[in-house]
Amino acid sequence: AAQAPPGGLLNRFVRLPPGRGGLRVPPARSGHRCVADNANLYVFGGYNPDYNESGGPENEDFPLFRELWRYNFATGTWHQMDTEGHMPKELASMSLVLHGNNLLVFGGTGIPFGESNGNEVHICNVKYNCWALFNCRGKKPERIYGQAMAIINGSLYVFGGTTGYTYSTDLHKLDLNTGEWTQLKPNNMHCDMPEERYRHEIAHDGQRIYILGGGTSWTAYSLDKIHAYNLETNTWEGIATKPYNKKEFPAARRCHSCVQIKNDVFVCGGYNGEVILGDVWKLNLETLQWVKLPAVMPEPVYFHCAAVTPAGCMYVHGGVVDILQNKRTGSLFKMWLAVPSLLELSWEKLLAFFPHLANLSRSQLLHLGLTDRLIERLE
Repeated sequence: AAQAPPGGLLNRFVRLPPGRGGLRVPPARSGHRCVADNANLYVFGGYNPDYNESGGPENEDFPLFRELWRYNFATGTWHQMDTEGHMPKELASMSLVLHGNNLLVFGGTGIPFGESNGNEVHICNVKYNCWALFNCRGKKPERIYGQAMAIINGSLYVFGGTTGYTYSTDLHKLDLNTGEWTQLKPNNMHCDMPEERYRHEIAHDGQRIYILGGGTSWTAYSLDKIHAYNLETNTWEGIATKPYNKKEFPAARRCHSCVQIKNDVFVCGGYNGEVILGDVWKLNLETLQWVKLPAVMPEPVYFHCAAVTPAGCMYVHGGVVDILQNKRTGSLFKMWLAVPSLLELSWEKLLAFFPHLANLSRSQLLHLGLTDRLIERLE
């Protein structure tokens, strides 16, 4: 049987140092998005109305961040990526997914919110640091922000969002091979549809798309009964989930984060309309059982971003930590959600003992016995 990693790493948040060697780090922000691969966390966009926290005169797009940052897990360093091409200008509450080496960005809003929304798909190849516009056909979704999206079976699905004035239950599909948009028209009575919402999250099991939380500026939707869209039958289904310890469900929330490992979905933080949440919950999509994890966020947060690595480590960055003072954070936390493999444990130990590995040449690293895949993580 797999053992829990040493030091109690599983289901425990670790605050990562702001950066090594006095390098610049991303200023505090909210409304940004992030994704992760084996080697890096990519953080795009965001918003901060505090001029000083926004990087002051250096941030020419104040109060938005027209930036793409990369955090390298092996070196523990941040790097603002110098990209070519047309980076999107809709920098708050956009959607972001990773597809191979490509970041796909859709929707989002500029300032003032709701006045300059997007409905284009922008692509950034992280190997070549180049932005391009995805040439799409068909009827695009409305210009929206706060929607959720996921890639399922070669298509990009987009649900919900807001124009800034109205909230949506629209479901669109973009075929990534043909570039064609289709608005899906479910075979349901309107009363069986999910409520209109933004800043929700979605999960999927290949057959169903599950809508988790979200709300409007005056509501937050509960997580005890959720809606799922059945891809095979083109219908919305109402699904009752099972409580933790037979009685406890996660609080209703919007502006939370959500990551998925196989059929386990992890919901983290958010805002219920009254307080900022710092809890972490797991929903199994096969059993529909909620489990409350022992982990508690070091600072409750909403409008943050989270991503999980292929190995099962979740990274949480930024967000709003104080409602009254409208204060944002630039903190970065990690937590193992799955038991790390022996390779991952050994890699972390090696990096802890030899923090300067990244300074060695490729030939030196090969001579030490590192594989090409591990060397790629240092680049």
